[in-house]
Amino acid sequence: LTTDQRANRGLFLAFQYPVSITGVTLANFLRVAINSKLKASDPDSKGLSLVAFRKAMKSKMDFLGMDYSFAARYLNEGFSGGEKKRAEILQLAMLEPKFAVLDETDSGLDIDAVRIVSEGVNSLVGENLGVLVITHYQRMLNYITPDHVHVLLGGKIVLSGAKDLAFKLEEKGYEWVREER
Repeated sequence: LTTDQRANRGLFLAFQYPVSITGVTLANFLRVAINSKLKASDPDSKGLSLVAFRKAMKSKMDFLGMDYSFAARYLNEGFSGGEKKRAEILQLAMLEPKFAVLDETDSGLDIDAVRIVSEGVNSLVGENLGVLVITHYQRMLNYITPDHVHVLLGGKIVLSGAKDLAFKLEEKGYEWVREER
């Protein structure tokens, strides 16, 4: 499937290094994405009105503790690592996918940003949203409690367990997993 077809079916991908798009504000990006999704599910849909969109976006920004000025900034341009990740969590909140893949969302974040982003993820995960968090570090798991931890080696899941597996990996590294295989 094409990227937009996957998104319209409920898949969201947060990149390790989100790209910047000069000339496209975060608000415009979100509005086009949401209206595209609505149009895909109902070809007769007119999409969200500007008033309804702004109300929804402000509500989500309040929920995530974000400053409204983010909405007027060009997508990821000049954003710090933490701001990029918060912008992605806002996109996640606004688009309301069924499943999200967060690819090394903690990469390049300071501890405060890891906490803020994790709290955003925790607030969204639930009955209507499943999340796969890809990380090489246990620190994000100080804030997000996984249902399952999997170790991928050579393109295959070679070990699975509960949260304690992440602590064991943090303590011993990955070499012991390779040695046991």
